[in-house]
Amino acid sequence: MNIRESFEEKEFQELSPYAAHSRNSKGRVVYEPECDIRTVYQRDRDRILHSKAFRRLKDKTQVFLSPQGDHYRTRLTHTLEVSQTARTIAKALNLNEDLVEAIALGHDLGHTPFGHAGEAALNAVCPEGFAHYRQSIRVVELLERDGRGLNLTWEVKDGILNHRTAGHPNTLEGQVVRLCDKISYIHHDMDDAQRAGIISEDDIPITIRVVLGGTCRERLNTLIHDIVQNSWDKDEISQSEDVREAMVTLRQLMFDNVYKNDVAKHEEIKAKRMLTELYEYYSTNPEKLSREYLELIERGERKERVVCDYISGMTDQYSIHKFKEIYVPKAWAVY
Repeated sequence: MNIRESFEEKEFQELSPYAAHSRNSKGRVVYEPECDIRTVYQRDRDRILHSKAFRRLKDKTQVFLSPQGDHYRTRLTHTLEVSQTARTIAKALNLNEDLVEAIALGHDLGHTPFGHAGEAALNAVCPEGFAHYRQSIRVVELLERDGRGLNLTWEVKDGILNHRTAGHPNTLEGQVVRLCDKISYIHHDMDDAQRAGIISEDDIPITIRVVLGGTCRERLNTLIHDIVQNSWDKDEISQSEDVREAMVTLRQLMFDNVYKNDVAKHEEIKAKRMLTELYEYYSTNPEKLSREYLELIERGERKERVVCDYISGMTDQYSIHKFKEIYVPKAWAVY
Protein backbone atom coordinates (compact mmCIF):
# COMPACT_ATOMS: atom_id res chain seq x y z
CA MET A 1 0.00 0.00 0.00
CA ASN A 2 1.36 3.44 -0.96
CA ILE A 3 0.34 5.84 1.82
CA ARG A 4 1.18 8.95 -0.20
CA GLU A 5 -1.17 7.91 -3.00
CA SER A 6 -3.96 7.36 -0.49
CA PHE A 7 -3.36 10.88 0.85
CA GLU A 8 -3.47 12.28 -2.66
CA GLU A 9 -6.73 10.47 -3.39
CA LYS A 10 -8.21 11.74 -0.13
CA GLU A 11 -7.27 15.28 -1.16
CA PHE A 12 -8.97 14.75 -4.51
CA GLN A 13 -12.14 13.53 -2.85
CA GLU A 14 -12.37 16.01 0.03
CA LEU A 15 -10.61 19.27 -0.82
CA SER A 16 -12.18 22.20 -2.60
CA PRO A 17 -11.89 22.16 -6.41
CA TYR A 18 -9.98 25.43 -6.00
CA ALA A 19 -7.38 23.85 -3.69
CA ALA A 20 -3.85 23.01 -4.83
CA HIS A 21 -3.83 19.21 -4.94
CA SER A 22 -0.49 17.57 -4.21
CA ARG A 23 -0.67 15.27 -7.22
CA ASN A 24 -1.00 18.31 -9.51
CA SER A 25 2.07 20.17 -8.22
CA LYS A 26 4.31 21.74 -10.86
CA GLY A 27 7.12 19.93 -9.11
CA ARG A 28 10.73 20.68 -8.24
CA VAL A 29 13.60 22.12 -10.26
CA VAL A 30 15.65 18.99 -9.60
CA TYR A 31 13.73 15.74 -10.02
CA GLU A 32 13.38 13.53 -6.96
CA PRO A 33 11.59 10.17 -6.60
CA GLU A 34 8.31 10.51 -4.73
CA CYS A 35 8.11 9.52 -1.05
CA ASP A 36 5.82 6.56 -0.38
CA ILE A 37 4.48 8.17 2.83
CA ARG A 38 4.42 11.94 2.43
CA THR A 39 2.97 14.19 -0.26
CA VAL A 40 5.22 16.77 -1.91
CA TYR A 41 3.93 19.58 0.32
CA GLN A 42 4.38 17.52 3.47
CA ARG A 43 7.99 16.91 2.47
CA ASP A 44 8.50 20.64 1.84
CA ARG A 45 7.07 21.49 5.26
CA ASP A 46 9.42 19.01 6.92
CA ARG A 47 12.46 20.32 5.03
CA ILE A 48 11.72 23.88 6.14
CA LEU A 49 11.05 22.83 9.73
CA HIS A 50 14.41 21.03 9.94
CA SER A 51 16.41 23.78 8.23
CA LYS A 52 19.06 25.84 10.00
CA ALA A 53 17.43 29.08 8.84
CA PHE A 54 14.18 28.10 10.57
CA ARG A 55 15.93 27.40 13.87
CA ARG A 56 17.66 30.78 13.78
CA LEU A 57 14.30 32.58 13.73
CA LYS A 58 13.97 32.06 17.49
CA ASP A 59 16.69 34.65 18.08
CA LYS A 60 15.64 37.25 15.53
CA THR A 61 13.66 40.41 16.30
CA GLN A 62 9.99 40.72 15.44
CA VAL A 63 9.30 44.31 16.56
CA PHE A 64 11.03 44.95 19.89
CA LEU A 65 14.84 44.71 19.84
CA SER A 66 16.18 42.57 22.71
CA PRO A 67 13.00 43.01 24.78
CA GLN A 68 13.28 42.67 28.55
CA GLY A 69 10.55 40.09 29.05
CA ASP A 70 9.79 36.48 28.20
CA HIS A 71 6.47 37.05 26.46
CA TYR A 72 7.36 39.32 23.56
CA ARG A 73 7.24 37.76 20.10
CA THR A 74 10.28 36.77 18.10
CA ARG A 75 10.45 36.08 14.38
CA LEU A 76 9.88 32.40 15.19
CA THR A 77 6.77 32.89 17.30
CA HIS A 78 5.42 35.21 14.59
CA THR A 79 5.99 32.45 12.03
CA LEU A 80 4.19 29.89 14.19
CA GLU A 81 1.23 32.23 14.73
CA VAL A 82 0.98 32.85 10.98
CA SER A 83 1.03 29.10 10.42
CA GLN A 84 -1.69 28.38 12.97
CA THR A 85 -4.01 31.14 11.73
CA ALA A 86 -3.50 30.13 8.11
CA ARG A 87 -4.11 26.45 8.86
CA THR A 88 -7.37 27.32 10.64
CA ILE A 89 -8.62 29.19 7.59
CA ALA A 90 -7.36 26.56 5.15
CA LYS A 91 -9.10 23.76 7.04
CA ALA A 92 -12.36 25.71 7.15
CA LEU A 93 -12.19 26.37 3.38
CA ASN A 94 -11.14 22.79 2.49
CA LEU A 95 -7.84 23.99 1.08
CA ASN A 96 -4.51 22.16 1.22
CA GLU A 97 -3.41 22.59 4.82
CA ASP A 98 0.02 21.05 4.16
CA LEU A 99 0.80 23.61 1.45
CA VAL A 100 -0.39 26.46 3.66
CA GLU A 101 1.81 25.25 6.51
CA ALA A 102 4.88 24.92 4.31
CA ILE A 103 4.48 28.44 2.93
CA ALA A 104 3.81 29.92 6.36
CA LEU A 105 6.80 28.22 8.00
CA GLY A 106 9.09 29.35 5.18
CA HIS A 107 7.86 32.86 4.49
CA ASP A 108 10.36 34.69 6.75
CA LEU A 109 13.43 32.44 6.47
CA GLY A 110 15.37 35.25 4.81
CA HIS A 111 14.72 37.86 7.47
CA THR A 112 17.69 39.75 8.88
CA PRO A 113 18.68 40.25 12.49
CA PHE A 114 16.81 43.18 14.06
CA GLY A 115 13.75 42.75 11.84
CA HIS A 116 12.89 45.37 9.26
CA ALA A 117 15.58 47.69 10.61
CA GLY A 118 18.19 45.15 9.54
CA GLU A 119 16.47 44.69 6.20
CA ALA A 120 16.54 48.46 5.58
CA ALA A 121 20.23 48.62 6.49
CA LEU A 122 21.25 45.90 4.02
CA ASN A 123 18.98 47.31 1.33
CA ALA A 124 20.72 50.67 1.68
CA VAL A 125 24.27 49.35 1.33
CA CYS A 126 23.98 46.41 -1.07
CA PRO A 127 24.25 47.50 -4.73
CA GLU A 128 21.63 44.91 -5.71
CA GLY A 129 19.32 45.88 -2.87
CA PHE A 130 17.91 43.55 -0.25
CA ALA A 131 14.36 42.33 0.49
CA HIS A 132 13.57 39.58 2.96
CA TYR A 133 11.01 37.84 0.73
CA ARG A 134 13.57 37.47 -2.07
CA GLN A 135 16.17 36.37 0.47
CA SER A 136 13.78 33.69 1.73
CA ILE A 137 13.73 32.23 -1.78
CA ARG A 138 17.52 32.42 -1.94
CA VAL A 139 17.71 30.52 1.34
CA VAL A 140 15.55 27.64 0.11
CA GLU A 141 17.00 27.55 -3.41
CA LEU A 142 20.68 27.94 -2.60
CA LEU A 143 21.88 28.59 0.93
CA GLU A 144 20.50 25.62 2.84
CA ARG A 145 22.13 22.18 2.76
CA ASP A 146 25.63 23.46 2.03
CA GLY A 147 24.70 25.37 -1.10
CA ARG A 148 22.31 22.78 -2.54
CA GLY A 149 19.08 24.35 -1.29
CA LEU A 150 15.94 22.55 -0.20
CA ASN A 151 14.60 21.90 -3.73
CA LEU A 152 11.06 22.90 -2.77
CA THR A 153 8.03 22.68 -5.04
CA TRP A 154 7.02 25.57 -7.26
CA GLU A 155 3.85 26.24 -5.27
CA VAL A 156 5.65 26.63 -1.94
CA LYS A 157 8.25 28.98 -3.40
CA ASP A 158 5.53 31.00 -5.12
CA GLY A 159 3.75 31.46 -1.80
CA ILE A 160 6.94 32.48 0.01
CA LEU A 161 7.93 34.98 -2.68
CA ASN A 162 4.47 36.56 -2.82
CA HIS A 163 3.61 36.82 0.87
CA ARG A 164 4.36 40.55 0.90
CA THR A 165 1.58 43.15 0.64
CA ALA A 166 2.25 43.74 -3.06
CA GLY A 167 2.46 40.01 -3.82
CA HIS A 168 0.03 38.00 -5.94
CA PRO A 169 0.21 34.32 -4.98
CA ASN A 170 -0.92 31.87 -7.65
CA THR A 171 -2.61 29.49 -5.22
CA LEU A 172 -5.41 30.12 -2.75
CA GLU A 173 -3.15 28.65 -0.11
CA GLY A 174 -0.57 31.33 -0.85
CA GLN A 175 -3.29 33.97 -0.69
CA VAL A 176 -4.33 32.70 2.74
CA VAL A 177 -0.77 32.97 4.08
CA ARG A 178 -0.35 36.45 2.59
CA LEU A 179 -3.39 37.72 4.50
CA CYS A 180 -2.60 35.77 7.66
CA ASP A 181 0.88 37.28 7.81
CA LYS A 182 -0.70 40.71 8.12
CA ILE A 183 -3.45 39.57 10.45
CA SER A 184 -0.92 37.89 12.71
CA TYR A 185 1.52 40.76 13.02
CA ILE A 186 -1.27 43.30 13.54
CA HIS A 187 -2.71 41.06 16.25
CA HIS A 188 0.44 40.08 18.12
CA ASP A 189 2.31 43.35 17.64
CA MET A 190 -0.68 45.16 19.13
CA ASP A 191 -0.62 42.71 22.04
CA ASP A 192 3.11 43.26 22.56
CA ALA A 193 2.74 47.04 22.28
CA GLN A 194 -0.01 47.03 24.91
CA ARG A 195 2.19 44.90 27.17
CA ALA A 196 4.98 47.45 26.71
CA GLY A 197 2.67 50.35 27.53
CA ILE A 198 3.16 51.98 24.14
CA ILE A 199 -0.48 51.82 23.11
CA SER A 200 -3.80 51.02 24.77
CA GLU A 201 -7.27 50.07 23.64
CA ASP A 202 -8.32 53.70 24.12
CA ASP A 203 -5.90 54.68 21.33
CA ILE A 204 -7.85 52.56 18.84
CA PRO A 205 -10.67 54.54 17.21
CA ILE A 206 -14.13 53.42 18.23
CA THR A 207 -15.01 52.95 14.56
CA ILE A 208 -12.40 50.17 14.30
CA ARG A 209 -13.47 48.56 17.57
CA VAL A 210 -17.10 48.48 16.49
CA VAL A 211 -16.18 46.58 13.32
CA LEU A 212 -13.37 44.34 14.54
CA GLY A 213 -13.85 44.06 18.30
CA GLY A 214 -12.71 45.60 21.54
CA THR A 215 -9.77 43.29 22.33
CA CYS A 216 -6.90 41.69 20.42
CA ARG A 217 -8.60 38.31 20.76
CA GLU A 218 -11.93 39.59 19.43
CA ARG A 219 -10.26 41.27 16.46
CA LEU A 220 -8.35 38.10 15.51
CA ASN A 221 -11.58 36.10 15.70
CA THR A 222 -13.43 38.63 13.54
CA LEU A 223 -10.72 38.71 10.87
CA ILE A 224 -10.56 34.91 10.60
CA HIS A 225 -14.33 34.45 10.42
CA ASP A 226 -14.68 37.21 7.85
CA ILE A 227 -12.16 35.58 5.49
CA VAL A 228 -13.87 32.20 5.79
CA GLN A 229 -17.33 33.65 5.20
CA ASN A 230 -16.26 35.74 2.20
CA SER A 231 -14.03 33.12 0.56
CA TRP A 232 -16.20 30.01 0.87
CA ASP A 233 -16.47 28.11 -2.41
CA LYS A 234 -14.75 30.92 -4.35
CA ASP A 235 -11.63 30.99 -6.52
CA GLU A 236 -10.00 33.79 -4.51
CA ILE A 237 -9.43 34.69 -0.87
CA SER A 238 -11.20 37.89 0.11
CA GLN A 239 -12.54 40.01 2.94
CA SER A 240 -15.70 42.05 3.33
CA GLU A 241 -15.17 45.69 2.50
CA ASP A 242 -15.84 47.06 5.98
CA VAL A 243 -13.52 44.54 7.68
CA ARG A 244 -10.80 45.06 5.09
CA GLU A 245 -10.95 48.85 5.51
CA ALA A 246 -10.89 48.53 9.30
CA MET A 247 -7.84 46.23 9.11
CA VAL A 248 -6.01 48.64 6.79
CA THR A 249 -6.78 51.52 9.16
CA LEU A 250 -5.60 49.49 12.16
CA ARG A 251 -2.40 48.54 10.32
CA GLN A 252 -1.71 52.22 9.60
CA LEU A 253 -2.32 53.03 13.24
CA MET A 254 0.29 50.41 14.15
CA PHE A 255 2.80 51.99 11.78
CA ASP A 256 2.16 55.46 13.17
CA ASN A 257 2.14 54.52 16.86
CA VAL A 258 4.27 51.37 17.18
CA TYR A 259 6.48 50.54 14.20
CA LYS A 260 7.74 54.14 14.05
CA ASN A 261 7.50 54.80 17.78
CA ASP A 262 10.63 56.29 19.34
CA VAL A 263 10.26 54.20 22.49
CA ALA A 264 9.95 50.90 20.63
CA LYS A 265 12.54 51.80 18.03
CA HIS A 266 15.13 53.86 19.92
CA GLU A 267 17.85 51.23 19.45
CA GLU A 268 17.26 50.71 15.71
CA ILE A 269 19.73 53.41 14.67
CA LYS A 270 22.46 51.50 16.48
CA ALA A 271 21.38 48.19 14.91
CA LYS A 272 21.41 49.68 11.41
CA ARG A 273 24.83 51.24 11.94
CA MET A 274 26.20 47.96 13.27
CA LEU A 275 24.97 45.91 10.30
CA THR A 276 26.26 48.57 7.92
CA GLU A 277 29.70 48.32 9.54
CA LEU A 278 29.60 44.52 9.32
CA TYR A 279 28.71 44.75 5.62
CA GLU A 280 31.62 47.09 4.93
CA TYR A 281 34.02 44.91 6.91
CA TYR A 282 33.15 41.64 5.18
CA SER A 283 33.00 43.31 1.76
CA THR A 284 36.56 44.52 2.33
CA ASN A 285 37.68 41.27 4.00
CA PRO A 286 35.70 38.47 2.35
CA GLU A 287 38.27 35.92 3.51
CA LYS A 288 36.81 36.39 7.00
CA LEU A 289 33.49 34.88 5.91
CA SER A 290 32.62 31.35 6.97
CA ARG A 291 33.87 28.62 4.67
CA GLU A 292 30.43 27.83 3.23
CA TYR A 293 30.06 31.45 2.09
CA LEU A 294 33.55 31.60 0.64
CA GLU A 295 32.63 28.56 -1.43
CA LEU A 296 29.64 30.46 -2.85
CA ILE A 297 31.98 33.22 -4.06
CA GLU A 298 34.26 30.59 -5.55
CA ARG A 299 31.25 29.17 -7.39
CA GLY A 300 30.62 32.54 -9.03
CA GLU A 301 28.15 34.23 -6.68
CA ARG A 302 28.69 37.99 -6.36
CA LYS A 303 30.68 38.96 -3.27
CA GLU A 304 28.22 41.67 -2.24
CA ARG A 305 25.31 39.26 -2.36
CA VAL A 306 27.17 36.61 -0.37
CA VAL A 307 28.07 39.17 2.30
CA CYS A 308 24.34 39.90 2.59
CA ASP A 309 23.67 36.17 2.79
CA TYR A 310 26.08 35.89 5.70
CA ILE A 311 24.83 38.91 7.65
CA SER A 312 21.12 38.28 7.05
CA GLY A 313 21.57 34.75 8.34
CA MET A 314 22.89 35.99 11.67
CA THR A 315 20.76 36.12 14.79
CA ASP A 316 20.57 39.37 16.74
CA GLN A 317 23.06 38.22 19.36
CA TYR A 318 25.47 36.64 16.90
CA SER A 319 25.69 39.87 14.91
CA ILE A 320 26.45 41.76 18.13
CA HIS A 321 29.08 39.16 18.99
CA LYS A 322 30.77 39.49 15.58
CA PHE A 323 30.70 43.28 15.79
CA LYS A 324 32.37 43.19 19.22
CA GLU A 325 34.91 40.65 18.00
CA ILE A 326 35.87 42.90 15.08
CA TYR A 327 35.63 46.41 16.54
CA VAL A 328 35.74 46.28 20.35
CA PRO A 329 39.25 46.01 21.84
CA LYS A 330 39.89 42.97 23.99
CA ALA A 331 41.47 43.28 27.43
CA TRP A 332 45.20 42.56 27.42
CA ALA A 333 46.23 39.34 29.11
CA VAL A 334 49.22 37.01 29.24
CA TYR A 335 48.41 33.44 28.21
